[in-house]
Amino acid sequence: MPQSDYRKTLESLVLTVIHEGASDLHLVVGRHPTIRVFGELIPLVKLPPLTPQDTLGILKELLDEQSHKIFLETKEMDFSFSFGNEARFRGNSFFQKGTVAIALRLIPQKVKTIKELLLPPILETFTRRKQGFFLVVGPVGQGKSTTLASLIDLVNHERAENIITIEDPVEYVFTPDRSIISQREVRFDTADFHVALRACFREDVDIILIGEMRGLDTISTAVTAAETGHLVFSTLHTNNAAQTIDRIIDSFPADQQDQIRLQLSGSLAGIFSQRLIPRISGGLVPAYELLINNNAVANLIRERRIHEVPMVIETGTELGMVDMNRSLADLVRKGEITAENAYLHSFNPRALERMI
Repeated sequence: MPQSDYRKTLESLVLTVIHEGASDLHLVVGRHPTIRVFGELIPLVKLPPLTPQDTLGILKELLDEQSHKIFLETKEMDFSFSFGNEARFRGNSFFQKGTVAIALRLIPQKVKTIKELLLPPILETFTRRKQGFFLVVGPVGQGKSTTLASLIDLVNHERAENIITIEDPVEYVFTPDRSIISQREVRFDTADFHVALRACFREDVDIILIGEMRGLDTISTAVTAAETGHLVFSTLHTNNAAQTIDRIIDSFPADQQDQIRLQLSGSLAGIFSQRLIPRISGGLVPAYELLINNNAVANLIRERRIHEVPMVIETGTELGMVDMNRSLADLVRKGEITAENAYLHSFNPRALERMI
């Protein structure tokens, strides 16, 4: 197939994603192109199964020459792709069974507000802090990047700050309003997360968004940045607040863990864990857990009693904390989600059973 035909094929697939309200597009050799709509994979059976030449040809439309060369050497690559002014995608290409496969995730053009995302208004308070470390966590595909984008854009519209994002790849593209927003993409604008984060200390930055916490150096520098007068937002692929704190501490050598406990207890602002759950009426609705760091939480971190954090969250409702089971139970009572889906997403199904 001529290269121009691959361009037309890609355009057609992108338009299908947009028109069908899909979140993802999967291109794998031997399979029909497949989209994900509200969590369900749907093969586009009117289109023929993809050949090795098809996926390679489409990838050449997605990557520039230099990136394509790097991909062939490294066998996988993260990238972003803009379809005119209509759509933007976060992509990953990889090899499987010796052939190219591609996964594309649609990034909405408009950054939604906390209210539009059906998230708790208390999240807005974290954007108004002068310093601290705030994490949005959860498995892949649960809306972490979207939530972080809404927090950054809220600052952008509310006040003048110097904001730097470090991403791989750049996802939401912000339109600067009251703030200065510089978006740095790993490989193109900086060598890696750690190098860019370290450079932030010389760039008069107020707020830093780290697309993903990768590696000990990045985590260590992020915590230090939060201690030294910066507001730091980031994400981890962890399930809940307690696991997130353990993951951060366990990433350090044993002889440094007491020090990071002390640093984290002072710099942590909060941890927000979220899940997107199928809605009975169609679409997805968020359920969430929110840990707010206070003296009790800081003491637990310093004293190696992280296992007690869930109890602090459960009893911290009046302080603004949110327990995942309470969030799930509220959605069941409102008729938004089924009890079965609530149990599937609960950290403690037995406790949830008593609440529904």
